[in-house]
Amino acid sequence: MTTIYEVEHLHQPGGWLSPGYVEVGDEGVIGSVSAAKPAGRPVERLRGFGVPGLSNLHSHAFQRALAGRTEFVTATRSEDNLWTWRKEMYRLVDRLTPEAYEAIAALVYLEMLQFGMTAVCEFHYVHHLSGGHAHANAAEMSDRLIAAADRTGLGLTLLPVLYAHGGIGKPVEETQKRFVHSVEDYLTLIDTLRGRRAAHPNLRVGLALHSLRAVTPDEARAALAGMDAMDPAARLHIHVSETTHEVAEVKAGLGARPVQWLLDNLGLDDRWCLVHATHLDAAEIAGAAASGAVAGICPLTEATMGDGFFALPEYHGAGGAWGIGTDSHYSTSIAEELRILECGKRLELRRRNVIARPDGGAPVHSGRVLFDTALAGGEQASGRGGGALVAGRRADLVMLDPVSHVLLGHGPDTVLDAWILGGTQNPVRDVMVAGRWVIRDGRHPDEEAIRAAYRTAAATLFD
Repeated sequence: MTTIYEVEHLHQPGGWLSPGYVEVGDEGVIGSVSAAKPAGRPVERLRGFGVPGLSNLHSHAFQRALAGRTEFVTATRSEDNLWTWRKEMYRLVDRLTPEAYEAIAALVYLEMLQFGMTAVCEFHYVHHLSGGHAHANAAEMSDRLIAAADRTGLGLTLLPVLYAHGGIGKPVEETQKRFVHSVEDYLTLIDTLRGRRAAHPNLRVGLALHSLRAVTPDEARAALAGMDAMDPAARLHIHVSETTHEVAEVKAGLGARPVQWLLDNLGLDDRWCLVHATHLDAAEIAGAAASGAVAGICPLTEATMGDGFFALPEYHGAGGAWGIGTDSHYSTSIAEELRILECGKRLELRRRNVIARPDGGAPVHSGRVLFDTALAGGEQASGRGGGALVAGRRADLVMLDPVSHVLLGHGPDTVLDAWILGGTQNPVRDVMVAGRWVIRDGRHPDEEAIRAAYRTAAATLFD
């Protein structure tokens, strides 16, 4: 059986259908989209603006528990940055149990859905027990993330992380032993997780290298060769050029800036997501954009850490693909992330509408450019088969409420400007993932239990 939805205003790659008719099959794939009502077929009417669900291209789920807990200085920590914050994060890692991991992930995945994200790329590196000892089930921590995604209904692209060193030529610290695999054991974990897909249809599995600081060139090549043998289309993610410290360390240790080294040695292409990519020179911007790789921008995390600001006009102007991640989850709102991306550049450049460039006579709206670019980049980085409300794509549909304060009085031309740049109330009303409604009227059926489990986990970790 299929269901046909009459959507009052339906987002399409080239504009809007008002109304648009979307046929969704039991397998969770869009069968057809039309401006004409199918004759003799019942329809379910959906009031408001129907947009595709976005893929969040970078998440460390457990770090959600740190939000609001590191915003202070002391006499011994008067200058705070990513590296001092990392010490607090490692204290959390030392206490993190599988049960707490699942509870935190379930809450942050619920939040993503409620803000209009329908999939996440989980950059997962807490694999082992304290001291680096393996769980009886070597995939225990990965399975907890899968369970959290199943419970909420969020699509999951799971990216187990290869992490082997504490820096170029440096041993790992004690806490980092929870992250470490040999390349052989790492590929075994990926193979195990790929075997989970039959029982978890919303699961995809890719590969992540933590950074060029944490893996050697030989380890990177061996892991990539192993992944290529299992799945040559798998998504490949890496932290890169997040801080000037990292750029200097990689240049000193490997002889080139990080993105330039990747271009010269690993051959970037459209399977790659370059997470952060904050500090690129002109040659790296041109090379990365031309390679087809996605830049994985995490604006609020990068701002909160004081890392720096992505070269948005230059990268976008060079035709580079980019998407949005929520990383440490200081926010899980796609609108807030895109707002700081655009408005941060407005502050820096002292002009308005940075991302939008004239194209003929018709107005080019910043909200539409921001949303559509992040939509395409997130889909490319996650490889989930969504990213557009067209036939053959995954049925990930987000309904925006036209009577929410932020959208009140807006039509299709300005609705994305209003959502992303025009207010703070969340207008996401209903969310469908792979043909199944998981959020209705802003609520999830298991929300109270998810919140209760998170409260228990937080008390265990911090009290």
